[in-house]
Amino acid sequence: MTEDSESPRPAVLHTPDGAQIAYHHTPGRLPGVVFMGGFASDMTGTKAVALESFVRQRGNAFVRFDYQGHGQSSGHFRDGTIGQWSRDAVHVLDALAEGPQVLVGSSMGGWIMLLAALARPAHAAGMLGIAAAPDFTEDMLWAGFDAATRERIERDGVHEMPSDYGAPLPITRDLIHEGRSHLLMRGSIPLTCPVRLIQGMQDDEVPWDWALKLTERLQSEDVEAVLIKHGDHRLSDGPDLDRLRYQLDRLLGHVEGVAT
Repeated sequence: MTEDSESPRPAVLHTPDGAQIAYHHTPGRLPGVVFMGGFASDMTGTKAVALESFVRQRGNAFVRFDYQGHGQSSGHFRDGTIGQWSRDAVHVLDALAEGPQVLVGSSMGGWIMLLAALARPAHAAGMLGIAAAPDFTEDMLWAGFDAATRERIERDGVHEMPSDYGAPLPITRDLIHEGRSHLLMRGSIPLTCPVRLIQGMQDDEVPWDWALKLTERLQSEDVEAVLIKHGDHRLSDGPDLDRLRYQLDRLLGHVEGVAT
Protein backbone atom coordinates (compact mmCIF):
# COMPACT_ATOMS: atom_id res chain seq x y z
CA MET A 1 0.00 0.00 0.00
CA THR A 2 1.27 3.49 -0.77
CA GLU A 3 1.75 6.19 1.80
CA ASP A 4 -1.30 8.10 2.96
CA SER A 5 -1.71 11.47 1.23
CA GLU A 6 -1.55 13.51 4.43
CA SER A 7 2.02 12.52 5.25
CA PRO A 8 3.83 11.39 2.07
CA ARG A 9 7.31 12.01 3.47
CA PRO A 10 8.43 10.44 6.72
CA ALA A 11 10.36 12.23 9.40
CA VAL A 12 13.80 10.85 10.28
CA LEU A 13 15.14 9.82 13.66
CA HIS A 14 18.94 9.84 13.96
CA THR A 15 20.13 7.11 16.33
CA PRO A 16 23.32 7.15 18.45
CA ASP A 17 24.91 4.58 16.13
CA GLY A 18 24.44 6.80 13.07
CA ALA A 19 21.37 5.15 11.57
CA GLN A 20 18.42 7.04 10.14
CA ILE A 21 15.04 5.63 11.12
CA ALA A 22 12.15 6.81 8.97
CA TYR A 23 8.86 7.26 10.81
CA HIS A 24 5.43 8.84 10.88
CA HIS A 25 4.13 10.26 14.14
CA THR A 26 0.52 11.29 14.67
CA PRO A 27 0.10 13.35 17.86
CA GLY A 28 -2.79 12.55 20.18
CA ARG A 29 -3.78 11.56 23.67
CA LEU A 30 -2.33 8.74 25.73
CA PRO A 31 -1.98 5.87 25.66
CA GLY A 32 -0.26 6.10 22.32
CA VAL A 33 0.18 3.25 19.87
CA VAL A 34 3.48 2.15 18.33
CA PHE A 35 3.32 -0.23 15.36
CA MET A 36 6.21 -2.64 14.75
CA GLY A 37 6.26 -4.35 11.38
CA GLY A 38 7.35 -7.75 10.22
CA PHE A 39 10.41 -9.30 8.62
CA ALA A 40 11.16 -7.50 5.31
CA SER A 41 7.95 -5.51 5.69
CA ASP A 42 7.69 -1.75 6.10
CA MET A 43 5.51 0.96 7.59
CA THR A 44 3.46 1.45 4.40
CA GLY A 45 1.77 -1.95 4.81
CA THR A 46 -1.98 -2.37 4.94
CA LYS A 47 -2.22 -3.07 8.67
CA ALA A 48 0.07 -0.20 9.71
CA VAL A 49 -1.78 2.39 7.64
CA ALA A 50 -5.25 1.09 8.52
CA LEU A 51 -4.51 1.12 12.24
CA GLU A 52 -2.97 4.58 11.99
CA SER A 53 -6.19 5.89 10.44
CA PHE A 54 -8.29 4.21 13.12
CA VAL A 55 -6.15 5.45 15.99
CA ARG A 56 -6.10 8.98 14.56
CA GLN A 57 -9.91 8.99 14.45
CA ARG A 58 -9.96 7.72 18.01
CA GLY A 59 -7.73 10.60 19.08
CA ASN A 60 -4.71 8.64 20.35
CA ALA A 61 -1.09 9.17 19.35
CA PHE A 62 0.37 6.77 16.79
CA VAL A 63 3.86 5.94 15.52
CA ARG A 64 4.86 3.66 12.65
CA PHE A 65 8.46 3.30 11.53
CA ASP A 66 10.91 1.30 9.44
CA TYR A 67 13.71 -0.75 10.97
CA GLN A 68 17.19 -0.33 9.53
CA GLY A 69 17.39 -2.01 6.13
CA HIS A 70 13.61 -1.78 5.70
CA GLY A 71 11.52 0.69 3.76
CA GLN A 72 12.86 4.24 3.87
CA SER A 73 15.34 3.82 6.74
CA SER A 74 19.08 3.61 6.24
CA GLY A 75 21.08 0.41 6.03
CA HIS A 76 20.87 -2.86 4.13
CA PHE A 77 18.41 -5.61 4.95
CA ARG A 78 21.00 -8.39 4.80
CA ASP A 79 23.05 -6.64 7.51
CA GLY A 80 20.16 -6.66 9.98
CA THR A 81 19.71 -8.78 13.09
CA ILE A 82 17.04 -9.16 15.74
CA GLY A 83 19.20 -7.22 18.19
CA GLN A 84 19.64 -4.32 15.78
CA TRP A 85 15.95 -4.12 14.93
CA SER A 86 14.91 -4.32 18.57
CA ARG A 87 17.33 -1.48 19.34
CA ASP A 88 15.67 0.53 16.57
CA ALA A 89 12.34 0.02 18.30
CA VAL A 90 13.78 1.10 21.64
CA HIS A 91 15.25 4.23 20.02
CA VAL A 92 11.78 5.04 18.69
CA LEU A 93 10.23 4.58 22.13
CA ASP A 94 12.89 6.73 23.76
CA ALA A 95 12.61 9.54 21.23
CA LEU A 96 8.94 9.58 20.24
CA ALA A 97 6.86 7.89 22.94
CA GLU A 98 5.78 9.89 25.94
CA GLY A 99 4.09 7.97 28.71
CA PRO A 100 2.16 4.72 28.35
CA GLN A 101 1.92 3.03 24.96
CA VAL A 102 0.17 0.06 23.44
CA LEU A 103 2.77 -1.80 21.38
CA VAL A 104 1.44 -3.53 18.27
CA GLY A 105 3.68 -6.12 16.64
CA SER A 106 3.02 -7.98 13.39
CA SER A 107 4.83 -11.30 12.79
CA MET A 108 8.52 -10.61 13.58
CA GLY A 109 7.26 -7.33 15.03
CA GLY A 110 5.64 -9.42 17.75
CA TRP A 111 9.11 -10.54 18.84
CA ILE A 112 10.47 -6.99 18.57
CA MET A 113 7.46 -5.76 20.57
CA LEU A 114 8.28 -8.15 23.41
CA LEU A 115 11.97 -7.25 23.42
CA ALA A 116 11.16 -3.53 23.41
CA ALA A 117 8.70 -3.99 26.26
CA LEU A 118 11.33 -5.84 28.29
CA ALA A 119 13.80 -3.03 27.64
CA ARG A 120 11.31 -0.23 28.37
CA PRO A 121 8.56 -1.67 30.60
CA ALA A 122 7.35 1.79 31.66
CA HIS A 123 6.20 2.40 28.09
CA ALA A 124 4.47 -0.97 27.69
CA ALA A 125 0.95 -0.38 28.98
CA GLY A 126 -0.41 -3.09 26.70
CA MET A 127 0.54 -5.23 23.72
CA LEU A 128 -1.28 -6.51 20.65
CA GLY A 129 0.42 -9.29 18.69
CA ILE A 130 -0.69 -10.09 15.13
CA ALA A 131 0.63 -13.53 14.14
CA ALA A 132 3.39 -12.79 16.65
CA ALA A 133 6.57 -14.73 15.88
CA PRO A 134 9.01 -14.63 18.79
CA ASP A 135 12.04 -16.88 18.21
CA PHE A 136 11.13 -17.35 14.53
CA THR A 137 14.75 -17.33 13.35
CA GLU A 138 15.45 -20.45 15.38
CA ASP A 139 12.14 -22.27 15.63
CA MET A 140 10.63 -21.48 12.22
CA LEU A 141 13.52 -20.68 9.86
CA TRP A 142 16.44 -22.75 11.16
CA ALA A 143 14.23 -25.61 12.33
CA GLY A 144 12.61 -25.75 8.90
CA PHE A 145 15.80 -25.79 6.85
CA ASP A 146 17.18 -29.07 5.60
CA ALA A 147 20.76 -30.11 6.27
CA ALA A 148 22.02 -28.77 2.92
CA THR A 149 20.55 -25.33 3.54
CA ARG A 150 21.97 -25.18 7.04
CA GLU A 151 25.37 -26.16 5.69
CA ARG A 152 25.14 -23.46 3.01
CA ILE A 153 24.36 -20.80 5.61
CA GLU A 154 27.26 -21.84 7.81
CA ARG A 155 29.67 -22.08 4.86
CA ASP A 156 28.63 -19.13 2.69
CA GLY A 157 27.03 -16.90 5.32
CA VAL A 158 23.70 -16.57 3.53
CA HIS A 159 20.79 -18.48 1.99
CA GLU A 160 18.52 -16.75 -0.52
CA MET A 161 15.12 -17.96 0.63
CA PRO A 162 12.24 -17.78 -1.87
CA SER A 163 9.41 -15.48 -0.80
CA ASP A 164 5.75 -15.39 -1.79
CA TYR A 165 5.85 -11.61 -1.48
CA GLY A 166 8.66 -10.70 -3.89
CA ALA A 167 12.40 -11.23 -4.32
CA PRO A 168 14.19 -13.95 -2.34
CA LEU A 169 15.07 -12.98 1.22
CA PRO A 170 18.69 -13.28 2.38
CA ILE A 171 18.79 -15.40 5.53
CA THR A 172 22.24 -14.74 6.94
CA ARG A 173 24.40 -16.62 9.38
CA ASP A 174 24.50 -13.48 11.54
CA LEU A 175 20.69 -13.31 11.63
CA ILE A 176 20.47 -16.90 12.86
CA HIS A 177 23.39 -16.82 15.29
CA GLU A 178 22.64 -13.38 16.77
CA GLY A 179 18.96 -14.25 17.09
CA ARG A 180 19.87 -16.98 19.57
CA SER A 181 20.82 -14.35 22.13
CA HIS A 182 17.27 -12.97 22.10
CA LEU A 183 15.18 -16.15 22.36
CA LEU A 184 12.18 -15.76 24.66
CA MET A 185 10.12 -18.93 24.37
CA ARG A 186 12.46 -21.10 26.44
CA GLY A 187 11.11 -19.82 29.74
CA SER A 188 8.84 -17.35 31.46
CA ILE A 189 8.60 -13.88 29.88
CA PRO A 190 8.52 -11.29 32.69
CA LEU A 191 5.90 -8.95 31.26
CA THR A 192 2.73 -8.26 33.22
CA CYS A 193 0.77 -5.78 31.09
CA PRO A 194 -2.44 -6.75 29.23
CA VAL A 195 -1.73 -8.69 26.03
CA ARG A 196 -3.99 -9.56 23.11
CA LEU A 197 -2.86 -12.06 20.45
CA ILE A 198 -4.57 -12.52 17.09
CA GLN A 199 -3.59 -15.60 15.08
CA GLY A 200 -4.86 -17.17 11.86
CA MET A 201 -5.21 -20.94 11.91
CA GLN A 202 -4.33 -21.16 8.19
CA ASP A 203 -1.06 -19.30 8.73
CA ASP A 204 1.65 -21.10 6.77
CA GLU A 205 4.50 -19.16 8.39
CA VAL A 206 3.66 -19.03 12.10
CA PRO A 207 2.02 -22.17 13.55
CA TRP A 208 -1.31 -21.22 15.07
CA ASP A 209 -0.47 -22.86 18.38
CA TRP A 210 2.46 -20.44 18.78
CA ALA A 211 -0.05 -17.92 20.14
CA LEU A 212 -1.10 -20.43 22.79
CA LYS A 213 2.51 -21.15 23.71
CA LEU A 214 3.20 -17.43 24.03
CA THR A 215 0.12 -17.09 26.23
CA GLU A 216 1.63 -19.67 28.57
CA ARG A 217 5.07 -18.05 28.61
CA LEU A 218 3.89 -14.54 29.48
CA GLN A 219 3.73 -13.79 33.20
CA SER A 220 0.77 -11.48 32.69
CA GLU A 221 -2.53 -12.77 34.03
CA ASP A 222 -4.39 -10.68 31.43
CA VAL A 223 -3.69 -12.42 28.13
CA GLU A 224 -6.24 -13.29 25.46
CA ALA A 225 -5.60 -15.26 22.27
CA VAL A 226 -8.06 -14.92 19.38
CA LEU A 227 -7.84 -17.71 16.79
CA ILE A 228 -9.28 -17.06 13.33
CA LYS A 229 -10.19 -20.36 11.72
CA HIS A 230 -9.70 -19.28 8.11
CA GLY A 231 -7.12 -16.56 8.81
CA ASP A 232 -3.80 -16.54 6.96
CA HIS A 233 -0.48 -14.99 7.99
CA ARG A 234 -1.14 -11.50 6.71
CA LEU A 235 -4.55 -10.91 8.33
CA SER A 236 -5.02 -7.84 6.17
CA ASP A 237 -8.32 -8.27 4.34
CA GLY A 238 -11.47 -6.37 5.32
CA PRO A 239 -12.87 -8.64 8.04
CA ASP A 240 -9.40 -9.22 9.52
CA LEU A 241 -8.76 -5.47 9.69
CA ASP A 242 -12.11 -5.07 11.44
CA ARG A 243 -10.98 -7.63 14.01
CA LEU A 244 -7.70 -5.77 14.52
CA ARG A 245 -9.49 -2.47 15.03
CA TYR A 246 -11.92 -4.08 17.47
CA GLN A 247 -9.19 -5.71 19.56
CA LEU A 248 -7.05 -2.56 19.57
CA ASP A 249 -10.05 -0.47 20.58
CA ARG A 250 -10.83 -2.88 23.44
CA LEU A 251 -7.22 -2.87 24.58
CA LEU A 252 -6.90 0.92 24.46
CA GLY A 253 -10.16 1.23 26.37
CA HIS A 254 -8.92 -1.26 28.95
CA VAL A 255 -5.63 0.54 29.37
CA GLU A 256 -7.43 3.87 29.67
CA GLY A 257 -9.61 2.39 32.39
CA VAL A 258 -12.79 2.52 30.30
CA ALA A 259 -15.21 -0.39 30.69
CA THR A 260 -15.53 -2.39 27.49
